[in-house]
Formats: sequence, structure tokens, C-alpha cells
Amino acid sequence: MKVRKNSSYHYKIISLYQMADFTKQLSKYIPETAAPIISQWINDTGCRFKVTRSRSSKLGDYTAPYKGNPHQITVNHDLNSYSFLITTIHEFAHLKTYQDFKNQVKPHGVEWKDNFKNLMSPFIKLNIFPPDIIEAISSYMNNPAASSCTDLNLYRILKNYDNKAEDSIHIEDLAENTIFNLKNGRQFRKGEKLRKRFKCIELTTNRTYLFHPLAEVFLVKD
Repeated sequence: MKVRKNSSYHYKIISLYQMADFTKQLSKYIPETAAPIISQWINDTGCRFKVTRSRSSKLGDYTAPYKGNPHQITVNHDLNSYSFLITTIHEFAHLKTYQDFKNQVKPHGVEWKDNFKNLMSPFIKLNIFPPDIIEAISSYMNNPAASSCTDLNLYRILKNYDNKAEDSIHIEDLAENTIFNLKNGRQFRKGEKLRKRFKCIELTTNRTYLFHPLAEVFLVKD
């Protein structure tokens, strides 16, 4: 276990690489029934699997082997158990696609979509997900997108299982030009919607950031 320092807080990066059995550790983040399957995937692929700090730009990622390093998958630590599992499956689909085709196919092309569907199958059969998530996943799997959070219906259903702060609000529910804070205190002004995300300006830097419609933020109190 490593502890690194962020500009505003400490966070843990838990590496499951080079451990004999991952089931117990994984059960902290995903449904217990799913943990042995993901543990086996890590063993079978020799993957370095890391649980990381929260990242606003992504839920997880996959890095292909390079310079002697193994496959690497990272997933944000603060996802609810269902989001964490779906993100993990998503990234393992990238790993499988790389094993099969290296860099010869599109990152989220038909090959990745087929792998995602195949890897999701055992979890559907085990009835790990609640009915509302199963329904959303079934719709999503007809044409999986680059990320589960880009499918607004699936993402909205998954967010229902978050431990949402009582005073938080989704960006999509704010009026334009509203000032809001993030958990770390950074302050923004909500702007217009650009395709699927909202353009927001950080007040201290005047830099522009794009926020997911369901990002949880906090109203600035007068």
C-alpha cells in the first residue's frame, strides 16, 4: 500500500499486484460474489490492478504493457460497488482486446464491444445487479459506449446507489451562471451545455472545464 500526497488531501493507492489472492481486497469495492471472478482475471492476465483516488475526468483506465511493465488497470476508489464492477469489466475488455489485436483496432470498436459483452455475461447470470441496473445494462450493451458515464441512463441509475451528500446537487439541476463548489473547495461558474457536458469556469484561474450533467457539486451559500 502506498500513500501519496495530493495538493489538498492525502489519498491511498492500493496496488493488488503481486498478491496471492485478491478476493478479500476486492470485496471492499465490488459485490462479494463478483470478487473471485475479478481475482481470477487479475491472476490470469498478470495485471497490475490499482484502486486510486477520485478523478473527475475518468472512472478508470487501462494501460497496455510497455518497457517490461505489465498490463495496468486503475479504478477510482469512491465508486459504488456496481459502478466499480462495471468500470472494472470495461477496462478488462480493453485488456482482452489488446491481447487479441494489440493496437490494430479502434479503442471502442466492435472488437472491444464484443469483449465487453462476453466479460459481462457471467455477472448477469449470477444476478449480481439489481433489476433496474440489469435493465439499464441490457440497453447499454446493445451498443456499449466509450464509458458507462457517457450512457446517461445507465449512469443515472448507477448514481442512485451512491452515498450522496445531503447538501449536494447535480450540475444539470443548476441554473446557468450559478456559482458552485467541489468537495475540495474549488469554485466554478456554470456555463452553457456543449453536447453532453456543461462548460464551467473555475473562478480563481479562469480556466474552462467540462462537467458531466450528473456531477455532484455544492451551492455557494450567501
